[in-house]
Formats: sequence, structure tokens, C-alpha cells
Amino acid sequence: MEEIDLAAQTLFAELLQRSLDAEFDAEYRENGTFVRKTSKGREYWHFQWREGERIRNKYVGPVNDQSITDRVMRFSRLKAGFKRRQTLVRALIAAGLPTPDPLSGRIVEAMWKAGFFRLRGVLVGTLAFQTYAGLLGVKLGRRPLMTQDADFAQFWGISENIGESLAPPITILRGVDPSFAELPNLGDPFVSTRYRNDRDYLVDFLTPNRGSDEHQGKPARMRSLAGSGAEPLRHLDFLIHRPQRSVLLHGGGIPVTVPRAERFAVHKLIVAVDRVNQAKSVKDIQQAQTLIEALSFRRPAELADSWNTAWAAGKQWRRKLESGRARLPVDTQALLSSVATEK
Repeated sequence: MEEIDLAAQTLFAELLQRSLDAEFDAEYRENGTFVRKTSKGREYWHFQWREGERIRNKYVGPVNDQSITDRVMRFSRLKAGFKRRQTLVRALIAAGLPTPDPLSGRIVEAMWKAGFFRLRGVLVGTLAFQTYAGLLGVKLGRRPLMTQDADFAQFWGISENIGESLAPPITILRGVDPSFAELPNLGDPFVSTRYRNDRDYLVDFLTPNRGSDEHQGKPARMRSLAGSGAEPLRHLDFLIHRPQRSVLLHGGGIPVTVPRAERFAVHKLIVAVDRVNQAKSVKDIQQAQTLIEALSFRRPAELADSWNTAWAAGKQWRRKLESGRARLPVDTQALLSSVATEK
């Protein structure tokens, strides 16, 4: 496992903080005010500002999310500089950190600007994997980094109850590339969960399936996506539980929310077993291998906890975990066994 030098790790940390700060600068006006509101016994930050005679309101996030509350407290002195962030991005790419292809970068940027991550959406798949290089301080190699799709996930309960909606996904995507079109869903031809452009680039919206098998294959209507659909998937709730912030190296840096790296690694072992597409299954194992090798040194306790959480989920999970683990190289299996003990 090749590490990124300490200077590059420091630059990534600075870029992440500046990108998160810039997120507030871009979305919240200087003449507005952050206020606390209580819903179902929990406190949330909202941002209010006046437009003419009307008071506008925008959801920000939970008060108990310290990273959000800290930025609220210092909002008046945030002065993010796009050129500085752009310089940091170029330096990090030169240091060997991965960057998305231009179309992927523009799509994620459009979803960020539309408010997807503010509404507690999560970037998953290979684009999320690219962001772990800076978070873990390691180089990820080249083979597992290529992608021809972008995947966005959100819990249905969050989408239903957050009280705000994006523009329809097709509107956002056509702002990037007018050739994007909705693909009909076999479970419900009136609801789309997948979009494709004329170069066969795919964008998928996903949500965990925590109910019966009857929900599998039937799109869920997502209120925060203007009623558009998301594909319910097994095991996705494990993946996007308690996600983390990172930054995608495109433009001046795009602040994104991604799964925790240790959950991403374990999840890849599970889904690799279910894949019909063997090329994607191989890619899953490669990404799991890369992260396990890094996490066994960087975050061994977190890797162990994620493995044990999945192992305790039941017989079907254990069967898939065992099968996925067996597909790893022997040395990687040994690293995983050294930190994770089944309970």
C-alpha cells in the first residue's frame, strides 16, 4: 500500500475544510440568520432570510452535528477563495490522488449545487471510492477507479420527512447534458430511478430496502427528489449509515457526503457475491481489497466494528461475507482476520 506524503495529506485536509466552508458561503446569504428549530424532540439548524415581504427558510442540518454547528458559529467570518481551492485540487492531482472524469465531476457538482448533500443524500459507488485516497492517506491504484455511472442514495424516511425538495433529477441532469433521458422502470413505468445520456453514461438513484422482498424492484417515490423514484436495494442501509464528508477533486473541490470507508469495504464484499455482471464483481473485490489493506493499518478498530456489525446481521449476511472474503487475495484475508473477529 503506497502512502500519500504528509504534505499532500495536509493539503487534502485544508481543501476539505475550505470546501465545506465554501458550501456555506455559496448557499447562505450574509444578510440571513441561522435559527434553531425543534422537530420531534430534536433540534435542527435552519437558515432564514427576507425576500421583499416574505421570510424564506432553508433546512441546514442537525444541531448535534458538530461540524455543521461549528461552521454556523463562524459563518460571519467565512471567506472561502475558489482560486485557493483550485490550486489545492491541482496540487493533490499532481501528488497522485484520483480525479473524476469531466462529466462525472459536472454531474456531482450539479447535484451538490442543487442541495442533494445538504438534504442528507450520499454519493456511493466508484465516485465515492475515489474520495477515500485523501481521507486515508493512501494511493488507490488505477484499475478500480474508472466508472461510467454515478450513484446517489438517500434513506426514504429522510426524503419523506425533511420538508424540502430538489428540482426533478432529470432537470438537474439536463442542465449538465441535454441528452439525458429517463429510463422506464420495469416495476413501475411511471417512475424513473435511472437516467442515461447519448454516451451511455448512467445515473442511478437508490434507497435502502428494509421491508419485504415485495419492495425489491419496485421504485420508491422520493419526496425530496420532487417525487421521482429511487431503486430499493438490500444492504444499502448498512452502507450509508452514519456517512462522512469528503471532497471530490473537480474544479475547486466538490464537498460530498460518502459512506464510511470501512462500511464501503465490507459492503463491497457482500454485493460482489450477488453480482450478475462478473466484471463489476471483480471491481467490487478490488475496491474492497484496496480499502481493507489501508484500513487494517489506518482504522483497524473501525474496520473490525463494521465487519462485526455485518456479521451479526444474520445467516444470509454471514454467507455472503464468507463468500466475499474468500475472493480476496490470501494476504488481504489474513489482514482482515487479524482485526475482525466474528461475534
